[in-house]
Amino acid sequence: MQNGSKELMNQTAMNHTITRLALELIENHNRFAETVLIGLQPRGIYLAGRLASVLTAETGNPRIPLGFLDITFHRDDFRTRNEPLIPSHTQIDFLVENKKVVLIDDVLYTGRTIRAGLDALLAFGRPAAVELLVLVDRRYSRHLPIQPDYVGVVTDTITSDKVKVTWKESEGYDSVQLLTSNSPDIP
Repeated sequence: MQNGSKELMNQTAMNHTITRLALELIENHNRFAETVLIGLQPRGIYLAGRLASVLTAETGNPRIPLGFLDITFHRDDFRTRNEPLIPSHTQIDFLVENKKVVLIDDVLYTGRTIRAGLDALLAFGRPAAVELLVLVDRRYSRHLPIQPDYVGVVTDTITSDKVKVTWKESEGYDSVQLLTSNSPDIP
């Protein structure tokens, strides 16, 4: 661990947390007959995929509806970037109309990504309800009144801090780090 950083979760803690979140979902949605999971691109898809695997194992339902949603052009800051944006791909091969949607992302910070996700989601129909599940909730930094329904871990941060989630699917290992303003890893 770097000076100026704090490990919020290691691989074991992440696995336990994801299992706990899946069990909370089962408690509220049973076998997912009327509920779908949608991971926000690019990083929420890893959490969504892991949750779907645990849900399948726990419920015995091999068809947990899982989709991935790109929000690139729904963000309120997409025109302010200097470099061209490269969208991720959306993969939703089921209807969201009148379904309960669990929107999934790795970190909740200002709420702007979630707002963009809600805007993008409406292009696929009108859900009966939308819930939010996040691995990390950075409290005290919202720009919009958005709160998660399911939370892995809560951390209190200041604006100059960063939360770095690494996934074995992309970086080769699992961890959640809080990088403080004096950390050499903060860009």
